[in-house]
Amino acid sequence: MITRLVKGCLELTDLVLQASGIAKSFDGNEILRGLSLDVERGELISIIGPSGCGKSTFLRCLNFLEHPDAGTVRIEDVTLACTGKSWTRANEAQAHRLRAHVGMVFQAFNLFPHRTVIDNVMMAPMRVKGVSRDEAQATACTLLEKVGLAGVKDRYPDSLSGGQKQRAAIARALAMKPSVMLYDEPTSALDPELSEEVLSVMRDLDDDGMTQLVVTHDMRFARAASDRVLYVEAGEIVESGDPDLMFANPKEGRTRRFLRTLL
Repeated sequence: MITRLVKGCLELTDLVLQASGIAKSFDGNEILRGLSLDVERGELISIIGPSGCGKSTFLRCLNFLEHPDAGTVRIEDVTLACTGKSWTRANEAQAHRLRAHVGMVFQAFNLFPHRTVIDNVMMAPMRVKGVSRDEAQATACTLLEKVGLAGVKDRYPDSLSGGQKQRAAIARALAMKPSVMLYDEPTSALDPELSEEVLSVMRDLDDDGMTQLVVTHDMRFARAASDRVLYVEAGEIVESGDPDLMFANPKEGRTRRFLRTLL
């Protein structure tokens, strides 16, 4: 538990994720410029900003799918710091422990096409955590019911709609019982109707208290569903705050210009 001062009183907060000074460059091009973020348990945070501003890179650095050049990430009780030195086996072992607390959902679904939907959901708990087949199957059935896919559990991904594939990907990530869910443009490849299927699942997870970070261009979802919105531009967090306040009256000129082009 962390304490913070709110209106003159100390308030206990439960920070499930802390990122500090995350920096990343590719071929000398600075993509992230020391981003820092504290996330309370149960928050749904939308990360918005122009294409190429570093949103997805930041998300991938939080679970070390990209190795930051500098910075520290803590998720639950696992902390990993990067100093710019070469990545070691010890770093990878610590990253593996950190990833055990994280579920990741990608734009392109990344389901195994030769496995049924339920097999896709069961695979990681069995192989990574050593869960028995019976337990994995029971968990998978519960999760598929939760995301509205119980009726297609024995079908293969190629027979599903885009919205069904993304909901299956969410169920697969949840099967590892993560503390934090990360979504990288989860609806950008879907039409509005299918997008709503996926966004509805994310809202239900928010109601259940799941911590979620969402990189999105869906401003309607960002405003309606988020507890907090981050506006990122040129590798920096320009503004962070309550979605209604940010969309109605952003403080920063860069935020105003971006939202004006979309809204």
